[in-house]
Amino acid sequence: MQTTFTEAQMRDPAIQRSNEILRSCVHCGFCTATCPTYQVLGDELDSPRGRIYLIKDMLENERVPDEKTVKHIDRCLSCLACMTTCPSGVHYMHLVDHAREYIDQKYKRPFTDRALRWVLARILPYPMRFRVALLGAKLGRPFARLMPDARLRAMLEMAPKVIPPVSRNDDPQTFEAKAPRKKRVALMTGCAQKALNTDINDATIRLLTRLGCEVVVAEGAGCCGALTHHMGKTSQSHATAAKNIKAWCAEMDGDGLDAIVINTSGCGTTVKDYGHMFRNDPLAADAARVSEIAKDVSEVLMDLAKDAPAEEAPRPAKDMIAGTDQVTRSDPVPEGMVVAYHAACSLQHGQQIKTYPKDLLKKAGFTVVEPADSHLCCGSAGTYNLMQPEISGQLKERKVRTLEAKNPDVIAAGNIGCMMQIGSAASVPIVHTVELLDWASGGPKPPALSGENLPDPAIPRLR
Repeated sequence: MQTTFTEAQMRDPAIQRSNEILRSCVHCGFCTATCPTYQVLGDELDSPRGRIYLIKDMLENERVPDEKTVKHIDRCLSCLACMTTCPSGVHYMHLVDHAREYIDQKYKRPFTDRALRWVLARILPYPMRFRVALLGAKLGRPFARLMPDARLRAMLEMAPKVIPPVSRNDDPQTFEAKAPRKKRVALMTGCAQKALNTDINDATIRLLTRLGCEVVVAEGAGCCGALTHHMGKTSQSHATAAKNIKAWCAEMDGDGLDAIVINTSGCGTTVKDYGHMFRNDPLAADAARVSEIAKDVSEVLMDLAKDAPAEEAPRPAKDMIAGTDQVTRSDPVPEGMVVAYHAACSLQHGQQIKTYPKDLLKKAGFTVVEPADSHLCCGSAGTYNLMQPEISGQLKERKVRTLEAKNPDVIAAGNIGCMMQIGSAASVPIVHTVELLDWASGGPKPPALSGENLPDPAIPRLR
């Protein structure tokens, strides 16, 4: 694709990067075949190729974004399926991120849009604020039908039936390895996940320490910045990301880290991109160090499996002995339990991790099945299900239908957003992949499968 940016425009590093991306596009249209919004809406401007034209015109002409351009950019899920499909390697993620930042700076949204985005940006990244908001939404959910705005209805309906108590395992501390130490890792505990589902981090800590990892929850680490980053609010997203960079680098420069473990794939995609986000910032070198060792939990588990001698390799679930983790409430995993694996977009497209979670589940003794069109988004996409509820609802309905068509005993996913989205409509329980792996290797049965809220298990701490 030809571009006509001026020399003055090209002095802006953001324009330089967008120019590189635009010039790599060859208009082939392969991206339209895997774009969820194009499949739902059938509008060329709601495909990656269409949005690329809109972004090119907006940036080259330095024009104030119009309502039409903003509408089609807002409809993008950032699922990144187009990047997996593109034969030319167009880095659409960086381009649409730049467009969103540009829109946030130059376009004045209607008051209701501005208010909604202000609320989301100042609540979701903060676990305690989010907990209070969830309690309010839970009280207001019976009146959701009376709300004139579909987005407000979506906000009320997202509140879970049970809001878990705060897990003290998310506090800054270090958990000792229960086997000979192989790695020292930092666990990113996140933000929204700590309010919505505390079982995931608890299971991750149990599993990693059981396999020989010393796990540290770093002082000062928190939200990765993804939620505000994808709204185009760069200053806010960079402020929270910078706290993580400083917190993890302090650990790296102290007792050292072999990996930064992330069990929410949407966060993982962003943290792995810190090197790019901070490339022109004084934190550039430290940001690159963080991105280099940031790993999805499935990557770390596969590394541990590869490094383990044959006699130490994880045994199939049917051979596991429950209760080896100082946990008294544990049930054996049923023989041949069927798990429908949902591949989160941020994992399979954003990080290009496609087989690890399935391989781990199979090695643990589960029967793994995949839905039709597993490459398509479930419609969660960070705050997308709150800001674009109609499109999100259609994608959710299709994803749930294809998952349940496999008649699974349970659905597994690696991202809290997907779990909330699918779980709100599925008749089958949904859990995080690590909860099943923890259960198979001696941990407790995931509470979502037992219908019980179990107390947090005691995990030995170093400090």
